[in-house]
Amino acid sequence: MKREITEVLCWERYRTDQIADWIYDKKVLDFSRMTNLSKEQRRILKERYSLDIPKLIEKRVSRIDGTMKFLWELEDGNTVESVLIFHPNRITACLSTQVGCPLKCRFCATGLSGYVRNLSVHEIIGQVLGMEIEAKVGVSNVVYMGMGEPLLNYENTMKSVRILIDKKLKGMSPRRITISTAGIVPRIYELIDENIDFVLSVSLHAVTNEKRSYLMPVNDRYPLEEVIQAIKDYIERTNRRVTVEYILIKNVNDDPRDARKLGQLLAGIKVNVNLIPYNPVGIENFKRPDEGRIRRFLEILKNKGIETVVRVEKGSDIRAACGQLRLKLRERRKSRI
Repeated sequence: MKREITEVLCWERYRTDQIADWIYDKKVLDFSRMTNLSKEQRRILKERYSLDIPKLIEKRVSRIDGTMKFLWELEDGNTVESVLIFHPNRITACLSTQVGCPLKCRFCATGLSGYVRNLSVHEIIGQVLGMEIEAKVGVSNVVYMGMGEPLLNYENTMKSVRILIDKKLKGMSPRRITISTAGIVPRIYELIDENIDFVLSVSLHAVTNEKRSYLMPVNDRYPLEEVIQAIKDYIERTNRRVTVEYILIKNVNDDPRDARKLGQLLAGIKVNVNLIPYNPVGIENFKRPDEGRIRRFLEILKNKGIETVVRVEKGSDIRAACGQLRLKLRERRKSRI
């Protein structure tokens, strides 16, 4: 069985520099076109390794801001989504790490389709290469915020990070990589020992255990107090700032009292807060707060000395939040049966 070259290049130094240049710089995924290798070397590589990346099923491009959303089919027929986001000074790839997600957060479309399996390393890296090839751009930033919980696919997520930051491979700066988690506390402590200078992002989304467990059932296993303590310990031991994600859902967690309580929870902790106005995805009866409510929440946190921004919405016209294309494809396939 052929081995995936995106997995082995990190530790097998067989003409690595030349091969990596073809794959990560020139975006050539055909050994026969790697002309600075001998014919015999190309033959051996073709026999031993595969350069397959996920198959593009659907691509949507926002008319508003150019955001691109991709639906990929994997070798076993499962599908995942990833997103390419354009900013004036960077191009960010949002990657999936699992087929579906086991956490079943109420506000997330991915959880509706259930959990199937973890993605392999080459399936994660393949999303980056696939988007770069399709969009004819170079990705400068990566966020692990697509389908799935990255820290529940810990080993493959971290292997993919090492590929991205390896100077002989993708060569990205660790600070241009963000790993997002719903609060898998033991894995947060493992990240401390990785000694890689990436950005950690932790989703809170509520300020009481009761409300957080309602929105995020994972809170039953890793309650709010443990997550906050893990954030504190992570910052103390790495001296790196953590991003706290907080989705704002109308009449659920957007009250000024929630903002004040969040300010109390994060007092004295070196964090940035990302407020995310809810993007309706056709589940539950959740709605986006009005702009006045969003501004009030922001002002309360800022007045408490907490660095806070409202995330700029991208790709709203193509439903860039992950999980929706996959659900639509599944519904289409069911209708044909």
